[in-house]
Amino acid sequence: MSPRPFPLSAVLAVALGLLTLAVYWPVTGNDFVNYDDDVYVQSNAQVQKGLTLENVAWAFTHTVSCNWHPVTMLSHMLDCQVYGLNPWGHHLTSLLLHAADAVLLFLLLRRLTGAIWLGAWVAAMFALHPLHVESVAWVAERKDVLSAFFGLLTLLFYVRYVRAPAPATGSREISFLRSRDYWFACLGLALGLMSKPMLVTWPFVMLLLDYWPLGRLQTCRIRSLVLEKVPFFILTAAASLVTLIVQKQEGATQTLSSLSPGVRVANATLSYGWYLLKMVWPADLSIYYPYPKLMVVSRLLVTVIILAGISAFCWSQRRRHPFLLMGWLWFVGTLVPVIGLVQVGSQAMADRYMYLPSVGVLILVAWGARELARRSAGWANFLSFVAVITVLLCIGPTRQAIALWKNSETLFRHAIKVTADNSIAQNNLASALNQQGRTNEAISGFREALRISPGYAAPHMNLGNLLAAQGFTNEGLAELQKAVQADPADFQARYSLGYQLLKFGQTDAAISQFKAAIDFRTNDPGSFKLLDSLLLKNGQTNAALSQLQDAVKLLPSNPAIRYELGNLLVNNAQTDDAIHQFQEAIRLKPDFFEAHNNLASLLSKQGKIDLAIGKLHESIRLKPDYADAHYNLGVLYLKKGLGDEAAGEFQMAIRLNPDFAPSHYYLGTILIRKGRLDAAISELQAAVHLDPAYAFAHNKLGIALGAAGHLTEAVAEFQEAIRLKPDYAEANTNLAIALKMQGAAAH
Repeated sequence: MSPRPFPLSAVLAVALGLLTLAVYWPVTGNDFVNYDDDVYVQSNAQVQKGLTLENVAWAFTHTVSCNWHPVTMLSHMLDCQVYGLNPWGHHLTSLLLHAADAVLLFLLLRRLTGAIWLGAWVAAMFALHPLHVESVAWVAERKDVLSAFFGLLTLLFYVRYVRAPAPATGSREISFLRSRDYWFACLGLALGLMSKPMLVTWPFVMLLLDYWPLGRLQTCRIRSLVLEKVPFFILTAAASLVTLIVQKQEGATQTLSSLSPGVRVANATLSYGWYLLKMVWPADLSIYYPYPKLMVVSRLLVTVIILAGISAFCWSQRRRHPFLLMGWLWFVGTLVPVIGLVQVGSQAMADRYMYLPSVGVLILVAWGARELARRSAGWANFLSFVAVITVLLCIGPTRQAIALWKNSETLFRHAIKVTADNSIAQNNLASALNQQGRTNEAISGFREALRISPGYAAPHMNLGNLLAAQGFTNEGLAELQKAVQADPADFQARYSLGYQLLKFGQTDAAISQFKAAIDFRTNDPGSFKLLDSLLLKNGQTNAALSQLQDAVKLLPSNPAIRYELGNLLVNNAQTDDAIHQFQEAIRLKPDFFEAHNNLASLLSKQGKIDLAIGKLHESIRLKPDYADAHYNLGVLYLKKGLGDEAAGEFQMAIRLNPDFAPSHYYLGTILIRKGRLDAAISELQAAVHLDPAYAFAHNKLGIALGAAGHLTEAVAEFQEAIRLKPDYAEANTNLAIALKMQGAAAH
């Protein structure tokens, strides 16, 4: 019996995945970029903790970069757990998802139409088109490839549900409620929407598939087709509502006063034209396209005519060639959420927005070409040749586009080259140059960004910080004040201004800025901590305590805030509350060695010595070179009468921090008990040298000197101890004994 041949579709799927990986592989050598990658990964302490139950809860209850996309954040957390902050791993995950998207698209089209080679061409163009590099090469755009993955799975399950045999009994209109594939499709859409709300148009895409190629409009009533989409519409309505609320609250949505409806419609129309052009000729791609300052009326009219002409033609062919209208409506419809009618951000358009909408254009072209190929064998051969060439022609530009994402400098230099008046690119390039220590170039870049956009807060803030660091404090302060004036809700600008005001000694003004930063961005622990320290320095203990208690309410899962509150509660003699805060800090961050140490100190005060010793052992396990924990463990060993163990801990503490007088004091005390007087004297002399006001060390040094027969020096040490602490009974007694011994020796 001959072996069963490997299906052609499986061969093509594997080849497609491998080709995508091969072409995009250089992306794994790229770095992070300084545009949102820090927000999502590099500076996101929560994400860097990895995938934990606590982080799962955090992802579903917090927003990042004005978006609620918990599944995307969980994917970043998983990457950090597996790869740490090595950029190659984060790029690899995005690449694998993109390759999977291409394969899923091929499988979807094969299942929908049975046209294996047409589906393979569409999927190959989707995989290799330069317009899609941004979605793959930009770590912060993980949401594109991830939402597409779940979106395509949704459609695959939907097609399986549709193609399943009709139920033997009961109404087909409600049979979907009993279909496992149908509910898997709902789950896929939910996960996709929680990756990126771009999929809010997906129920309409399903209706388009019902029109072509499923042909359900001829066999099913419209009412039943719409009814079965109700759960999908509910999901998309919920996602849309959440997105609008979040983006409006966090300032991402532009108001109608800043961009009039007419301007938005005009830009949306032009953007449709630009997207089509870049599908055909993907030149001058940029990470950011500035919003046009002037709309060219002639260009707008030409675009309207072209779009209207294509729409009219596709509509006229809706019965004879339904794939034309389906592909065109896929392209037009799936772009609606990001076309700018509801403007989010300041960009005019973005390459990443074409990740899924491009599929509609590719379907239109592929099946349109098949109709031409049916005219003659010559046409078929010619179009087959063109199909292969178009795929191959994508490889070079895609590789070049990937190289542009090598690092922030190459990316934004290219953006400045291919766009006009790009203040965001100027600002981010200057930031990259500043990180490289190219200060003068960075200053020029920030100034150029401000020339283009005088009201842009970020370059004011960046220039202000840079000038202040260079010693131009007045100029730096002025720029930071302009940043706050330009965007009063920019918490980073207020934080920076407060920090510089603090350097100027303007404490009250600094406190005001830190309070404002907290008001505008309640999840910024840095502002809370600096405000707390300033209030403490000003003697405003109750105000500092109130700030940190508010911080804990706003940031209950932030261990650093709980640790700071615990320390303040210790100073306020609220031991039980302090213990609770340290315990919570440890629960949230088990490797928080400082919290283990401070908790041990409080437990020892409550007489729970063994528990305290356990906490100190854990602190030392987490950080073996933590001198404070070794010192505290030595003190507890002394309380338990374990002199040898205590001596070992004090010796380690001294090795790690030789300038801490108490470690020398306690080690000297143990050495006196062991009769090693010379070593004891050496340690105690070190203690009083480091801290001349250390009365206990002077007294103990007197004891060691007296025992060694140095009565005159001993008397001097006892006298110094009494001078520092007149009510020191032990020192007074020791002085009397020493004087008596000195007198007896004289006689």
